Amino acid sequence: MDRSAGRTAGRLGAAAAACIALLSAVGCSTDAGSGVRETTPAPDARASGAAAPTGATGGNSDGTGKASDMHSAPSMPEPAVLAQARVNIGDGQTVGVGMPISVTFRQRVPAAERKAVESWLRVQTSSGSKGAWSWVQDHTVPGGERVDFRPSTTYWQPGTKITLRRGSHGTSHFTIGRSLVATVDTKTHMMTIDTGGTPQRIPITAGKPGLDTWKGTMVVMDKQPRVFMDSRTVGMGPNDTYHDYYYWAVHLTTSGTYVHQNPHANTAAGHSNVTHGCVGLATTTAKGFYDQVHVGDVVTVTGANKGTVAPGNGYGDWNLTWKQWLANSAAGQTTTA
Repeated sequence: MDRSAGRTAGRLGAAAAACIALLSAVGCSTDAGSGVRETTPAPDARASGAAAPTGATGGNSDGTGKASDMHSAPSMPEPAVLAQARVNIGDGQTVGVGMPISVTFRQRVPAAERKAVESWLRVQTSSGSKGAWSWVQDHTVPGGERVDFRPSTTYWQPGTKITLRRGSHGTSHFTIGRSLVATVDTKTHMMTIDTGGTPQRIPITAGKPGLDTWKGTMVVMDKQPRVFMDSRTVGMGPNDTYHDYYYWAVHLTTSGTYVHQNPHANTAAGHSNVTHGCVGLATTTAKGFYDQVHVGDVVTVTGANKGTVAPGNGYGDWNLTWKQWLANSAAGQTTTA
């Protein structure tokens, strides 16, 4: 059910658990681009303290897309806005191969300062992959800005160790875990889960005509044992009323797309699409999927009669080609060796 509503419980992780009471979401809707779901603040990865920006990547100095000197500090002054930078991945956290590094700021970053910001946000990886920062429009950051980093390849290499230096304002370390990519086919009503071994297939039901599921690639933002969803929050008519708890909810977009248990999937999964926009799983399969999926794992929806998820609606970054990604980068491509 897209744009699901109500208070949520059971967010994993000690840091997030303190904020559960703040969570709310909205009911399913065909307009899932505004992101009106209230979310908890992103993890503020400052535990490692301040560190000089050496031994990691910077933006290139000439905008050509070539890698800049890895070990020298940027030639431009450090932007003051880095003092308020918030990172989406917690220090020491392990995430799935689809999770971009996302940094948000509480205030606008002028275009003239963006190259300096990217240059001082330095990424170093054990895989030495090429990547770039790109500025993303995120409606859940009113009055602020968001910039994301992703590799030029499709997803991160499993096992990659990543260090992010935020100028003089701290260092974060995180790891890319095993690969899990789930592909939802709304035409065949099946989801295929690939973890590098034998693919697993699960019957699903997706958005019914007129309330179709977003298509494209999404990244697991969080997961919760149950979420309260209320159609009244988006003004759905009497024929589409629901207000109840749904279980084993894997969150995909800020506008409220989930993969979750749905009683209607007990009969519709594998046969027809009956949801209000989410991907519904039967009671017998929902917990199994929930248990194996991690934050940062990838879910791609195909066959849907709806637009592609925007980069800022959750982590839709992978729906842009590399050329499109670089078009919103001020410093261009860097190498993270």
